[in-house]
Amino acid sequence: MIKIYTKTGDKGTTGLIGGTRVAKHHLRIEAYGTIDELNSWVGLLRDQKISASDKKILVSIQDRLFTIGSALASDPEKSKMKIPEIKDPDVTLLEKEIDKINNAVPEMRSFILPGGHPFVSYCHITRCICRRAERRVTALSDKSFVNPIIIIYLNRLSDYLFMFSRKFSHSHNIPEIPWTPIM
Repeated sequence: MIKIYTKTGDKGTTGLIGGTRVAKHHLRIEAYGTIDELNSWVGLLRDQKISASDKKILVSIQDRLFTIGSALASDPEKSKMKIPEIKDPDVTLLEKEIDKINNAVPEMRSFILPGGHPFVSYCHITRCICRRAERRVTALSDKSFVNPIIIIYLNRLSDYLFMFSRKFSHSHNIPEIPWTPIM
């Protein structure tokens, strides 16, 4: 039987793919930890009452987030392990989905307040976590190599999540509340 606990992290460090040990608060751990959190929220979206085709897209996104997490968990200097990569078609899939939704929903004329339905709110929370993941990954990329397509994918994913919330609102006749600044 494989034990889930190793006790190797009991002193506040963890191992990267490649063997390097770093503090659990290291920027690399923050980056892939936020990706893991994002993946869990995408799973929550997938668990809602949505179409099979939307669930299929979300499963694909979760797979890609595991791929990103693997890349970020690798020491770029020491890891010899072959891990999957994010590729241009992964970004293109999100762009096509965004365009499809954009063609089906009313044109935006202002910012929209998050909310209106629990699913819409889940989409917006997931989008915000995606943006935080993007910030963590870009901060890491200032210090260490990160494949630039990872940042592109996360940027597109946050746009997709926003449009996914709009798609749900539109298809369920949930009014979007425009932000009207109070002066």
